[in-house]
Parts: sequence; C-alpha cells; structure tokens
Amino acid sequence: MPLTKIRRQAASLRQQVLESLREAIITGKLEPKKRLTERELTQMMSVSRTVVREALRQLEAEGLVDVIPHKGPVVRELRQDEAKDLYRIRAVLEGLAARIFVEQASRETVNRLQKAVQSVVVSYEKGDTSQVLSAKTRFYDELYNGAESETLSSMLSTLHARIWQWRSLGLTHPQRSGARSHESIKNLKLIMNAIEKGDADTAEKVVREEANQAAAEVMRLLAYNSVDEPVDIALS
Repeated sequence: MPLTKIRRQAASLRQQVLESLREAIITGKLEPKKRLTERELTQMMSVSRTVVREALRQLEAEGLVDVIPHKGPVVRELRQDEAKDLYRIRAVLEGLAARIFVEQASRETVNRLQKAVQSVVVSYEKGDTSQVLSAKTRFYDELYNGAESETLSSMLSTLHARIWQWRSLGLTHPQRSGARSHESIKNLKLIMNAIEKGDADTAEKVVREEANQAAAEVMRLLAYNSVDEPVDIALS
C-alpha cells in the first residue's frame, strides 16, 4: 500500500493522517473496495490506532469509505447512480453560488476569482493532474466564499468531499476525452466573463453546464469499469 510515515509537524497528527488517506483514495492509490485495516495503516504511517480510527470515521462521513459488517472499512466503490445524483445536485448548488456571487461580490473577490481561473489554465497547460485538482478546488472555493453564504458553503463542502474521487477519475482515466480540458477552460472563462459583466443569469447557466458536462464525462468513464450495465449520460 503506497502510504508514507507521518511526520509530527505543526498540523495535528489526526489532520495529517486524514489528508494522507484522503489523497490516496482520491488519486486511486488506494483502489475502490480496498480493505483498510487499522493495524496495517498504523504500521505504515507510524501513528496510533486511535488516530487512524478517527481519520477513517471522518472519511466515512465524507463518503470515501464504507464500513462493511464483519469486514471493516473499505474504500468506497464508485457507482454510476450515485455519481449522476451528486453531479445533478452539484449543478444546482454551484449555479446558485455563481448567481449570489454576481449579486454581491466585491471587486477584490472578483479579482481573486480571476487569478484562480488563470491558475486553472496554467495547470491544464502543464498537464499536472494534482495541480489541476488543486487549482480547480481553489476556483470553486473562491466562488463559494464570494457568495458569502455559510449554509451554501457548508452544503457544497460536504458535496465536494463526495465528488473528489470522480474529479480525479475524470482527469486521470486513460480514456479521458482530449476535448474535455479545453471545454472546461472555455467554460471557466465564460463564467468569469459573465461575472465581470454582472450577468447572473449567464453565470449560473454556464456553471450548471460545466457541472453537467463533467458529469457526462465521468459517467462515460465509469462505463469502462461496468461494461455489463447500460449507462445513460444524458443529464438535464
């Protein structure tokens, strides 16, 4: 299992273990259905069982880990029906965030969002998957923060914890569409243009379209892992 020992630094030990396990799951280093035994994890990461147990509980709450009776924690399997459901919800909530952002964002928050878009473009050009994930996370964080809705931000944070695996799949799968990166960059630029013009309707519309297009790509890629099940990638 490709996990490293945890260094005792300023951040809490539990947080370090949590972030390490989360990253391993998201990037596929820990594959779906992989059993996560406390003893093995504690030995590999050089931490106590209590710390590992707490991290696994948090990952279960985030939807990245399932606890199977008589088996224990396992990496949650990516399911088409769940992906489709979560992306539909994401489209609605992110569209609302974009609308609220336009209605009340300051010049400073707009500038920060613009810089976040530029970072996404640069990361795509470099072809670095980890940078793309980080840059897109920053973009959406700036979007949510600019909306200044604690309730909406909390809901989206929970949602994205469940979606991380699919975002990684969409960027790293060998069958990924070559046009998807260009499509995403184009959408982010259109969103930014609408925000700068104060066009809430267009901003919300394009954000929803980006989420739906991301969902269609993920559903298509998941089909390669589930060839016996027909896949409906049409999302409204």
